[in-house]
Amino acid sequence: MRETIEKPHVDRSVRFLYRNPIGGLILRLINRRWLSKLVGKYMDSKLSRKKINKYIEKHGIDMSEFIEEDYKSFNAFFTRRIKPDRRPFDLDASSLVSPCDAKVSAYNIDDKLLFNVKGYYYTVETLLKNKELAKEFTGGTCIVFRLSVTDYHRYFFFDGGNASGNTFIKGRLHTVQPEALSRRRVFTENCREYTVLDTDNFGKAVMVEVGAMMVGRIVNEVKSGRFERGTEKGRFEFGGSTVILLLKKGAATLEHEFFENTAADKETVVKCGEKIGKCGPADSLSE
Repeated sequence: MRETIEKPHVDRSVRFLYRNPIGGLILRLINRRWLSKLVGKYMDSKLSRKKINKYIEKHGIDMSEFIEEDYKSFNAFFTRRIKPDRRPFDLDASSLVSPCDAKVSAYNIDDKLLFNVKGYYYTVETLLKNKELAKEFTGGTCIVFRLSVTDYHRYFFFDGGNASGNTFIKGRLHTVQPEALSRRRVFTENCREYTVLDTDNFGKAVMVEVGAMMVGRIVNEVKSGRFERGTEKGRFEFGGSTVILLLKKGAATLEHEFFENTAADKETVVKCGEKIGKCGPADSLSE
């Protein structure tokens, strides 16, 4: 059984912003994209380097896992590259793998294209702002990969295939911590970018990258054309973020613990490239 997170620590500042009326007024200012862009410019500057050592110490980051580098800014450190042998990709064509290091929640998409996260109902249509594309995922699966500030912030293609270009949707920038998820429809309020994928083993899928508070940029290196399993798709700059994977009905079966843990209000910890299920419907999982 994998490690789970039941009640993640809630920063006092986040609790204030999302529970206090005065904090709510402040939130309306700080979740705007222009402020995140301004913070992003500082995080790109040499001045931000002084934050690196304190950040490593505060969060207990094991730097031996990462490629040694002279970081020119905090963002360069935040998007540091991990040593390849620390995140081996499962290359079995039938394996569904995690595209990133994350805390995972899993949801079934019902016939009305609804899925429920922390008491809020979302529709695939509002997530993608594309009614016709959303309809294709009726009865499918929605997998939410939440990245905290200490996670490896690069994400990868979970299978080989072809990408048909990216779509960017403007929005605000709420934090993706559970405290915010339980009080706002974060995934459809935040700015986000998605790519439609024609995969080799899982059919048509959509990968959605959701920005978060103080994440000024979602940087997708591969936007269209052929890609291979394990190829880096992009990265998030400073802050916590989320990757959402939409799979069509019968395309894949997650291992049972993901749905069980989600139903129990727990997140499941995974690493990039780790097997989390198999292609095909449920009866293929035990084959």
